[in-house]
Amino acid sequence: MRRLELADLMLLSTVTLWALNFTVAKYVLDRGFQPIAYGSLRFALATLVLCALAYARERSLAMSRRDLAILAGAALVGICINQLTFVYAIKLTTATTVALLFGTLPVMAGLLAHVLGIDRVGTRFWVAALLAFAGAALVALGSGSGLSGHLWGDLLALGATATWACYTVAVAPLLRRYSPLRVSAVGFAIGSVPLLFIGAPQLSTQDFGFPPSIWLLFAYSALGALVVANLLWFGGISRVGPSHASLFANLQPFLAAIFALVILSEPVSGLQIAGGLVIACGIVLARRSPDPAVPARGAVGTVEE
Repeated sequence: MRRLELADLMLLSTVTLWALNFTVAKYVLDRGFQPIAYGSLRFALATLVLCALAYARERSLAMSRRDLAILAGAALVGICINQLTFVYAIKLTTATTVALLFGTLPVMAGLLAHVLGIDRVGTRFWVAALLAFAGAALVALGSGSGLSGHLWGDLLALGATATWACYTVAVAPLLRRYSPLRVSAVGFAIGSVPLLFIGAPQLSTQDFGFPPSIWLLFAYSALGALVVANLLWFGGISRVGPSHASLFANLQPFLAAIFALVILSEPVSGLQIAGGLVIACGIVLARRSPDPAVPARGAVGTVEE
């Protein structure tokens, strides 16, 4: 088993930040923030911070026309549409359910990366991914109301997972030519424009008289779960490739269930705990494998042994 490396720590930190964000978003939306108003504002704030950081560090946000076109398409799907599906999924179902459905991310991302020739994955990777997906299914079966209890929320959660997988795979080749900071800043800027346009009606009617605690959680959701987490995520992808990186997202269901239990009093059953352990086993199998993700020609980074 290879030693724990910087990329692993980056990806684990990202997953923890994202897992907490499911609960934070649910808490904020249940207390009066309209879904698209919330989503568009948090991305606008994150965009300003990322662009400022990128320009201060690199003195430029320039990209080639071809790369900009690729990033624009990815941002429309993976930021604008992703955020619309995510906020309404959180609104319509439980934080735990949305998080556990994100456990399908490595299957979606791995398939897309393989089809597009960005990553080649070995047999053990697929076994690990299926094992992790089975763990997510156990978490689903152990939830209080089951997946059928909030059908539209569940479908939107799957849509959010699929759009994020598309974004992750589409921008991976760009990380060979640009820093994660520049890619995130430009991508967020592109995706935030249509998101703000769509959110304008809710923004115009939103009551912003929230207590300081809500604004602190909003700041975490924008700066912690978007700015810090995205930099860590794509920094990890640049080192190990999108398929291997996406395996770590399978920790989200279990971590999010713990956060939801503590903050929202969403119960955690024995099946959910078992599912979390199965998910962890899938990640261990992938890390023990000598070929969890063998980058194809043009792929991002290499697997560090």
